[in-house]
Amino acid sequence: MAAPHSISNDVTSDPPELAAQKAAQRRVALARRAALVVPDAGEALARNLLAASIPPGALVGGFWPMGEEIDLRPVLQMLHCAGCRLALPVTPRRGFPVIFQRWAPGEALVAGRFGTSVPAAPGDPVRPDWLLVPLLAFDRRGFRLGYGGGYYDRTIAAWPGAVAIGIGYAGQEVPAVPVGPHDAPLSAIATEAGFISLKR
Repeated sequence: MAAPHSISNDVTSDPPELAAQKAAQRRVALARRAALVVPDAGEALARNLLAASIPPGALVGGFWPMGEEIDLRPVLQMLHCAGCRLALPVTPRRGFPVIFQRWAPGEALVAGRFGTSVPAAPGDPVRPDWLLVPLLAFDRRGFRLGYGGGYYDRTIAAWPGAVAIGIGYAGQEVPAVPVGPHDAPLSAIATEAGFISLKR
């Protein structure tokens, strides 16, 4: 997961034409996102995510928002109060899935790679049952455009039993995200405007 101003060029799995299409869409998505930031979007997102029916006791892999990403903190607080266990991602070296470590609201965070925030007291890696996945753009097929490192695509592919929900603003929807053979589809998408369940 790269920072908003540090997009990766790790597109070796995509042919050049597809890689160029993704890079162009990332630039457009980043330029548009600033206009999508609205007050209380995080609270609306939390209300809409209730439609996912994440059960108490589930281990949920979230993320700490950075830059102009939608504010996931109200969601994390809501899940914690509902009895869910939480984990935050730690970005590994290139070519590997995301590493998740347990965390709860109020526990300290420190700076991680690419501008991320990670648990200050990391424990053993855990494997979430549910994944809340950041994105730059999404389409109604359930495909997302990320920052280009491929970390979440590898994670979703490696954990086929996990429910992966894309998290973003409604205005980040596009008619079609450029898709390659290594792009993993989402199970659902949650925004400040609603919840989109994708039947598989």
